[in-house]
Amino acid sequence: MMALYIDINRLLLRKVKDLRCLTQIRNRVKEKWAATRPKHPPTRVALQHFDATYTAQLGQLWPSVRIALLSERKYGALINNFSQDAGFADLEAQGCRDFISFRDGEAGSSFEHIDANSQQPFPLHLSQNIRCFVFPKGDTTRFKPAKPDQFGLLCYYLMDAASVLPCLALDVQEGHTVLDLCAAPGGKTLALLQTHMIGYLCINDSSVSRTLRLKKVLQSYVPKQFLADDRLRITSFDGTKWGEIESNTFDRVLVDVPCTTDRHSLMEDDNNIFSKSRTVQAACPGGEILYSTCTLSLNQNLNVVEQGIYLAEKNHDIRLQVVSLQHLTKMFRNTFHFAPDLHLGEMVIPHLTANFGPIYLCKLRRLN
Repeated sequence: MMALYIDINRLLLRKVKDLRCLTQIRNRVKEKWAATRPKHPPTRVALQHFDATYTAQLGQLWPSVRIALLSERKYGALINNFSQDAGFADLEAQGCRDFISFRDGEAGSSFEHIDANSQQPFPLHLSQNIRCFVFPKGDTTRFKPAKPDQFGLLCYYLMDAASVLPCLALDVQEGHTVLDLCAAPGGKTLALLQTHMIGYLCINDSSVSRTLRLKKVLQSYVPKQFLADDRLRITSFDGTKWGEIESNTFDRVLVDVPCTTDRHSLMEDDNNIFSKSRTVQAACPGGEILYSTCTLSLNQNLNVVEQGIYLAEKNHDIRLQVVSLQHLTKMFRNTFHFAPDLHLGEMVIPHLTANFGPIYLCKLRRLN
């Protein structure tokens, strides 16, 4: 009997020890989880920042823009004229239309471009070769993946259709020399190449890795012999120092500057601008430029342009003239949702029925 009692005690003690071990392990795991759980994901920080900033900036427009930014964005299909299979017949059959040639019912390939200061009109020509198809307002149908032709070139490039507007506003004419300063990933470069009017094109991005990505994109859309042509150059220089590298050279300069990329900040924690490891700098090189960003931020849009105009005259005695782009808002008002009452430049703002953008653009003309 005594032996049985001792065995029961031993068994009970063993159970107690087992429970203590299990309890300790459980507590240790909980402590580890508590220590590693992210307290403030960058996406949440971004949304809080935007709520505070853009409520003051956009007022009653912000709630609708907020919903659109958090929703699936719309794309456009930029037709690749280098491909033997343009693919626009299939797009039309799906209900898409080329928003550039449609122009909200207006015909013609040129229109009056009014200067913001002198209010004197001068002609602005839209290339008839650039075509970008979009689904109608409110239609959230996704595009099918582009198919390669017999030479392996894809028939269209999917991009935010509002990103084509800076290329149209750049007003590239026959034989122009053009600098695409922040070119990667390559959508605007492809749009410029579709004009078939450029005499010389320099494609630059300060990031080597992004430049490699850009080259891969071009290889999928542009013939090899064209990429090897002397009239096309791809570089990886610091765009803010381009005036020291090559000054007074280009007829047109496109500057799609690095910015906070509002949609990316809201949707992706990885490589988020609100992470402490990353900073963004805006650059405004000299010359005649089309300045563009993909953010709603006043600091990166209007304020950068105003500072650029001031510093160009103060430090380099270069006078820049702001060119009105109101004609673009009138021509494409049925495709995009534009911000009202901007005193400098134009901006496409996201809207659930036309979920493109944000894209800010401002054109500057060098006078001396």
